[in-house]
Amino acid sequence: MNTLQPTIPSVLSDALGGGGDKENKFLTFRLGKEEYGVEILKVREIIGIIDVTPLPQTPEYVKGVINLRGKIIPVIELRAKFTLPTVEYTEETCVIVMEVSEGEESEQFQMGVIVDSVNEVLDISAHQIESAPRFGCDMNTEYILGIGKVTIDDKEKVIILLEIDKVLTESDVESIRSASSSRDTDRFNEENAQSAA
Repeated sequence: MNTLQPTIPSVLSDALGGGGDKENKFLTFRLGKEEYGVEILKVREIIGIIDVTPLPQTPEYVKGVINLRGKIIPVIELRAKFTLPTVEYTEETCVIVMEVSEGEESEQFQMGVIVDSVNEVLDISAHQIESAPRFGCDMNTEYILGIGKVTIDDKEKVIILLEIDKVLTESDVESIRSASSSRDTDRFNEENAQSAA
């Protein structure tokens, strides 16, 4: 299996480990020149790019599923979801495995999100976060939790904070979940089990 191991700063490993206060902490990552952040509480782990099995009849940004220690996890490419240009994967490209749900009362499930690189874990308190800007009625910004403003090494940075549960629409999530639990993934599981034997 082809695997790219991303360079993950040790601070990320510490933050993703057990213990410690994770409130107001955000894992930051890059897509091109822009920096984004997600709540660390949503992050389960960070892995390198591994072989992804494509799924039929899913949106273009859905890359397929991976078998992560026996568990089938759907994977999306955030670049494609945000209609950014496609780029080749590098050693810094990685998959952030997150816990997502369709709504407050719905069951959570894990999903892999492909990003260009991970940066660091930042403390961003409520007073450092401004509401998402409005661009008119035709543009959906529900998935933007807010705009974080932090100062690092005397330089002010602006980070787009994502509400990962709202990046995908309910119909997106439903199609991904149904596809990733289909017979195709059952067969994928069997094939991988046989090849590992």
